[in-house]
Amino acid sequence: MPKLSIITINYNNLLGLQKTIASVTSQTWQEFDYYVIDGGSTDGSAAYLASQNDKITYWVSESDKGIYNAMNKGIAKASGEYLLFLNSGDHFINSLSLQKVQKHLINDGVIYFNIDVIDNGSSYVLENPTVMSFSYLHNNLPCHQCTFIHQSVFDRVGNYDESLKIVADWKLLILAILKHNVTYRKVNAVFSTFYKDGISSLPENQSIIEAERARVLQEEFPVLMNDLNEYFVLQRIIRNLRKSRKINLLIKLGLLDKF
Repeated sequence: MPKLSIITINYNNLLGLQKTIASVTSQTWQEFDYYVIDGGSTDGSAAYLASQNDKITYWVSESDKGIYNAMNKGIAKASGEYLLFLNSGDHFINSLSLQKVQKHLINDGVIYFNIDVIDNGSSYVLENPTVMSFSYLHNNLPCHQCTFIHQSVFDRVGNYDESLKIVADWKLLILAILKHNVTYRKVNAVFSTFYKDGISSLPENQSIIEAERARVLQEEFPVLMNDLNEYFVLQRIIRNLRKSRKINLLIKLGLLDKF
C-alpha cells in the first residue's frame, strides 16, 4: 500500500489541470498513487490526460453527477493509506512540498496544515487552529488542499454526501471529528496553495452554503444547536453593548469594568 493517494477532479479546466499535474509529477518524493477524475470535459482535458498516461496511476473522462460524485469515484479507486484532494488549479508551493510533509503522515485520522491563500493577486497564510471546537467547525474547516484524510475515516464516516452541492467536505470532517471522535493533528507548516476563486468562495453561492450547513447541523447536532443559537444571541448582545456610548462612558469613568 502506498503511503498517499492524490486525487484530482476536473471539468473543462484544462489550464488548471495542466498546472496541477505538473505540480504533482514534479515532486521529489514520489511514494504516492495519482488519480484524475474528469467529468467528460470538452476543452481538450481528456487528450491531455492521455498524453500524461505514464505519469498517472488511473484516469477517466466521463460524465458525473457533480463535484462530490467525482471525488467519491476517486476514493473508490484510491489505495493509499492517506488521501489528499488536489483539484484542477490547485498546486503545491514547490517540488519539495511532499518531501517535507510526508513524515507527518502517521497515526491520526485527519492531519492538516496551514495554507497559502491567493486572493485577487495578493497572498497570505491562513493559519488553522491547533484545537478544534464546535463553534469553529460550525462555519469553518481546513481546506481540502491542506488536509490528509486516512482511508479508515471514509470507512467509518462514509463518503462525501452527494446530495450537497458545496459543503460535503465540511460535513465529512465535522462528523468525523465531533461524532466519530476521529483523531486529528495540526502541523504548523505550509505545503499547498488555495485560490479564492472556487465554487465555495463565490458570493452568489453563500446562501447555498448557509442553507446546506444549517440543514446538516440541524440533522446531526440538534441539541448542540439549541445551545449554540443562544450563544450567538448573547454574542450579538455583547457586540451591541460594546458600541454603546453610555457603556463606554461608564467604563471611562471607572464605574464599569471593561468586558
